[in-house]
Amino acid sequence: MLINANVSERQQASPGLAISTVIFALRPSTGSGRPTLWLPLVRRVRQPHLNMWALPGGPLGHDESLSDAAARNLAETTALSPRYLEQLYAFGGLDRSPGQRLVSIVYWALVQPDVAALAQESENVKWFRADDLDELAFDHNEIVNYALWRLRNKMEYGSIAYNFLGSTFTLAQVREVYEAVLNRPLDPANFRRQLRAAVDIQPTDMFLQGGRHRPPRLYRYTGDDPAEVTPDRICNPSTIESEHRSNP
Repeated sequence: MLINANVSERQQASPGLAISTVIFALRPSTGSGRPTLWLPLVRRVRQPHLNMWALPGGPLGHDESLSDAAARNLAETTALSPRYLEQLYAFGGLDRSPGQRLVSIVYWALVQPDVAALAQESENVKWFRADDLDELAFDHNEIVNYALWRLRNKMEYGSIAYNFLGSTFTLAQVREVYEAVLNRPLDPANFRRQLRAAVDIQPTDMFLQGGRHRPPRLYRYTGDDPAEVTPDRICNPSTIESEHRSNP
């Protein structure tokens, strides 16, 4: 009778509400050293899913907004304060958590490499390749896959890519962002031609120093705030790929 009573109480209880965040950053591949897409995960220290890796997150406070809760959870778990923080989706499957039903409002964040380097790492907070994850707690694999799909689609609009870069960058660094996110190579010559024709990419008088060859020129993004993604901005990878196929 006690078991049935507990089940009945759980069914009548209001769903719990939590905030989770998918944080994407570019970090060097451990194999090739080329930029690849990574995200930080936290190890769960309590049931359910004890010792499994999960997205940073936590409960929603009674006196805070959703975005404030997302920012607070990020600061508490990773010490990160990303500039790009956007609500992704709400996940509320009936069986996503044992016990009380749990609804998660998921945010996603994009951080530049120098900001990502400030993230606190410990035994319970580590970075992982976004496209090479083992089984995560709850439905967090599904959440990461959805976030990757959204990110790759938004790359079609162009300006979101500049959230991964500093205030100045080379054209090769922009291409590395696209290749890391889309997980495929792009033709360098066609990509460079597309960027040079874009009105929101302006050359500076500065050059990247430190290489063994002629230093490449640094450019600056002068369009709308990269967080404000609008269609047909900067360059379209599908157009580049189509052009590459027609001009081998």
